[in-house]
Parts: sequence; C-alpha cells; structure tokens
Amino acid sequence: MKKRVDQFYIAGFVAVLFIMSFLFFFLPKSYFSDTENRPLQKVPQFTWDNLWSKKFSEETESFVTDHFPFRDKWVAVKSTMEQLRLQQENNGIYKGHDGYLFEKFGKPDYQVVSKYTEAVKTFAINHPDSKMTFMLAPTSIGVYPERLPWLASAYPQAEVNGFIGEQLKDSLSFMDGFDFLVPAAHDPTQIYFRTDHHWTTYGAYLAYQAYAEKMGWKAKQESEFTIESVTDSFLGSYHTRGQFSRLEGDTIQVYLPKQPTPSEMYIADTDETISGLYDSSYLEKKDKYSYFLGGVHALMTITSQLEPADIEQQKLLVIKDSYAHSVLPFLALHVPEIHVIDLRYYNGNISEYMTANEISDVLMLFNTTTFVDNNGVLKLKQKSHVQ
Repeated sequence: MKKRVDQFYIAGFVAVLFIMSFLFFFLPKSYFSDTENRPLQKVPQFTWDNLWSKKFSEETESFVTDHFPFRDKWVAVKSTMEQLRLQQENNGIYKGHDGYLFEKFGKPDYQVVSKYTEAVKTFAINHPDSKMTFMLAPTSIGVYPERLPWLASAYPQAEVNGFIGEQLKDSLSFMDGFDFLVPAAHDPTQIYFRTDHHWTTYGAYLAYQAYAEKMGWKAKQESEFTIESVTDSFLGSYHTRGQFSRLEGDTIQVYLPKQPTPSEMYIADTDETISGLYDSSYLEKKDKYSYFLGGVHALMTITSQLEPADIEQQKLLVIKDSYAHSVLPFLALHVPEIHVIDLRYYNGNISEYMTANEISDVLMLFNTTTFVDNNGVLKLKQKSHVQ
C-alpha cells in the first residue's frame, strides 16, 4: 500500500512538472506586467561574453521567474495567506500606519554607491563651464519611519543622502530632498502617495520651489494655479507589489497655471510629438502615474511658448528617474526648451548630446532608492568624441 502511495506521489509530481513546463513554453508571453507596473525580463541573449560575465544565467533566472505560469495569481494567493497570518510585510512591501505602504530599504553597498557618485563627478568635471545641480529625494520610508509597522525597520536614508552629498559637494550643487520635504511632512496635503513610490504633485511642487530658489528664479505661488483632482482611485506600485487588500486609492492632483502656457513633447523613442504634458488615457489604466508625461521615455524634448518675462533660462537638460515626471510641468513654466534623458533606457553619449544641442544647464533628479541601485548612472562617465 505504501509503495502505491509513493508511486502516486511521484507520478503526480512528474505530471505537475510536465504541465507547468508545457505551460511555460507554450503560453503567450507578455513583456510588461500591469499588476507590478514594470517591464518583464526578455528572452536572454546567449553570447560568450554574457556567459562568462554571468549575465546570461542571471537573465535566465529572471526570465523564468517573471514568466512563471499564472505568476500574478500566485503572488495574490501568497499575499492573502500572509494577511491571514496577520503579517505586515509581503514581497518587500510593509503595510504601515495611516494607510501607508513602504518599500523595504536596507543598507546600500557604499562601494557601489561611490562608483555612481564618481561617475556623476566625472560628468561634472568634463563640463566645467556647465551649471549642474543634483537633487536627491528620499522615498516615503525615509521621511515617515514612525509610520512603519511594529518591529519593522529601515536603514536611514538621511545617512545615504548625506554620504552622497559629501561625495558630490565639491563638483556640483547638491540638493538634499530632506531639507525641503521634512518641514512639510505633516502638512494636511500629502507629499507622498500612500500606495505608490512617487511623491505627490504637492511634493513635486515643493521640489520645484526649492530648485527655483536655488537657481534664483521667481517660483509660481500655489495661488497662481488651479489645483484639480484627476482621479481618487490610484493604487500604485507598492500596492501592486504588496497586494494588500482593503486600501483606499490615492488622489492624483494636477496644478494647472491660471495663465495657460502651451507646451508640447517630442518623444524621440517613437518619433512623435504630443500636445500638452499630460496623458489622460492613463487615468483609466493601472499605471495612473503615467498621466504625467505619458510615462517613461529614454529621450524627449519639452518646448513651451513662454512670455519673455517668464523665461529664466533658454535650455535645460534633466537627467532623471520618474520622480521628475511631476516636476517637469513646473520647470516648463520657466524654460522654453527642456531636454529629458532617462539613463536606464538612453544609450547615447550625453556629453555629445549636450554639445549638439548647446546645453549648459543640467538638473539631475533621482530618488534615493533608484540612485543606489541604478548602474545606468555609469553612462555619465562617457567622454565626448566631438572635437
């Protein structure tokens, strides 16, 4: 009898392996997860360089993990089980107080961070005549540690920002987001979304005000905008990863100048020009934050028809992550031509791009979590070959 039971278990195990393997190879593959709001690993490219560098094995592991059959369903089941056990963490996301979700943040590898700051310094040194500013914004876990669940902890982002600022202070102008966000941390208006990793439009407005002050611009006051809520059902990236239930959606606001400024975006990725800086079609999708600028693009140019009295400078290059998306509409009220590069996707030579477009002012804007884990920053070390 025992032998038959063992044979049954073995046969069942083999059958499950066969079925799951069959489904893995023959189910259609999607390369973007709406649930997790991120691109999924593409089919790894086999080359000898990739094999020896272990890139092929790492990408293969990511490919299998990302395309495991019914992966979204398994993540949801895991989250439900964790909540039934009264767990306050799932998939790297904490369920905190006051409806806030937080991404775990551990001590970064400071040797790696130093490589990134060295790349930024090299970029600044290669452009001695350019005016460069580096703005580093903490994420919500850095500003609201008191809202973490019981016994949860996080490495202090203030220390990370302080380290990066110390590394960069002699090469460019450094702006620590703690300086302008912490004083507003308990304002009635949220500075971070509860369910997403981005700051709110109000948080972006505070960043714009601080940058304008640093640059000597006359920032627009809130009274000069009509502030509208465009959705109150935004469940962001932390929600999609944590899959916690019974959470209220966030509200996304837009600051519309009472004196309208016509703007358009040229998206180099798709070679198309779009009127305006907002894409309302995303308000009907999961990724509602892409309402700002229509999502992530490797390279784009924003041009605005400004009155001469409103122009603070003619051109600006913004090297950024997605925290900049809700800030750029404010900057477009002062700069008629803004070039925007996302280092995660742009593979051109940035120094040569600056020369070709006669750009001398640069804003680098990142959040702390993205910067310490973004090897795309190393692209800044590229030297121009243009004589």
